[in-house]
Amino acid sequence: MTHSPNLEVVFTPEMFKYFENPEANVVVVDVLRATSAICTAFKNEVSEMIPVPSLEEARKYKQQGYIVAAERDGNVLDFADFGNSPYNFTPERVKNKQVAYSTTNGTKAIHIARNSQMVIIGSFINLSAVANLLINKEKDVIILCAGWKGKFCLEDTLFAGALSEILLDSNKFQTICDSTKASVDLWSLAKPDIISYVDKVAQRERLRKLGLDDVIEYCHTPDSAEEIPVYQNGRIKEYNKSRNS
Repeated sequence: MTHSPNLEVVFTPEMFKYFENPEANVVVVDVLRATSAICTAFKNEVSEMIPVPSLEEARKYKQQGYIVAAERDGNVLDFADFGNSPYNFTPERVKNKQVAYSTTNGTKAIHIARNSQMVIIGSFINLSAVANLLINKEKDVIILCAGWKGKFCLEDTLFAGALSEILLDSNKFQTICDSTKASVDLWSLAKPDIISYVDKVAQRERLRKLGLDDVIEYCHTPDSAEEIPVYQNGRIKEYNKSRNS
């Protein structure tokens, strides 16, 4: 008798070492705003993105002539072309281009997951596409929330709950993971009016203070994109069935 793949949720990158499974497909999520921006960039036909964990590396990419999107604590860095609002990644700016990308939390989470079977970039905007891919792959899944500087955050956990609900309802996955069940429970609370629920999110307040909270509704609206970015060999590219199956 074959067992269904396991589904687990990790609330912060610092906890990932307790869940690490090289056979699992890992979905990295940073709803506000890194993974939403990455998914938007691929929706707008970026060629590839290079997730850069440190500012020093990001600066080097800029010196080498790359387009650089970089921020810390929501603020665009002085040497960067733009920050990490999804609205920055327009077709005019990114179509057929390589973009080096460095953020406070999201790019760090991608690097932490790099030794997994597959590293998938998830957001509400490509929720169904990611869920369908995972269901078809039939491998263990870990949803890794980027959090905020090592701390738990609500918006990433809500995404984890939304994705977990779809995977569990498919009857292809099993879980005995408390954080998965907590994510689904939180999602059930938020689901009837997610924008109102997200008003209590700490990152929403941080963005409001910076005048950057215009992306809240966009980042929490499911399925505006079908593209699935995946991280391989230091680059993020769009999932290609023939190349990655």
